[in-house]
Amino acid sequence: MLGCPDVDGPFWNMSKRIAIQGYQGCFHEQAARLFYADDVPAIVECDTFEDLYRSLDEDRADAAVMAIENTVSGGLIHNFELLRKYDRRIKGEVYLRIQQNLMALPGQRLEDIREVHTHYMAINQTRDFFERNCPWIKLVESEDTAKSAADVAHGGLRGVGAVASTLAARLYGLEILRESIETYKQNFTRFLIFDDALTVPPERIDKASICFVLPHKPGSLAHILTILSFYDMNLTRIQSLPIPGREWQYFFYVDIKFDTYERYQQALAAVRPLIEDLTILGEYTAAL
Repeated sequence: MLGCPDVDGPFWNMSKRIAIQGYQGCFHEQAARLFYADDVPAIVECDTFEDLYRSLDEDRADAAVMAIENTVSGGLIHNFELLRKYDRRIKGEVYLRIQQNLMALPGQRLEDIREVHTHYMAINQTRDFFERNCPWIKLVESEDTAKSAADVAHGGLRGVGAVASTLAARLYGLEILRESIETYKQNFTRFLIFDDALTVPPERIDKASICFVLPHKPGSLAHILTILSFYDMNLTRIQSLPIPGREWQYFFYVDIKFDTYERYQQALAAVRPLIEDLTILGEYTAAL
């Protein structure tokens, strides 16, 4: 399974509220259900990723799920900035295959559909299907895949379809006309889990996300990477973002996988004197 790491204690209880960016039935909710073994009693819908963090700070939610990167479109740069801005530790991750489905009110055929509403990323991921199979359909951009499905259902919109998840079709009573219409079938999104109630013991920690700043001099990044390699750290992602007000200096966001927590701590001790503003964003169990 691409989620549900083995940690001590229960994953959920009947009062747990999970904050997601988007509407019920969206891929964020699917990721939450995957990580929490499909036992998600209360979804807290958030308009933005900032609101997702605020829902935790304001005690409107107990945990949150946030997308951070996709195998087709790459990293969500703004969300990397939020990792550093808000003091919330990553407690887990989940990889969800993004399966886009064309759905409409029950009893309709593909030939009946004249318009399809969905998020712009879903349009980009499915445009080839529509151009090849139903070029008469007009693609209309909306704010969310699941909301598009809800609008079709609640408005009783005949001749209008939506592209969204199977969960959205089930929640809103829509019929899937064509499933898995995305161009790239190996389309996965990685989601991060923020849940202070989760405790991952050191022996089960095999991945960490960190952020740091390097001195502005030649070879500084290469030096750090050499040290991490010496300690058998596997860098699964590195992302740089400029530091406002500091010309040509960057924050580096790094994901590291390792075999033992002790070896990871040794690697951090070795690089710490060579870096600035080190922040441990999270230490958790890798989903892959």
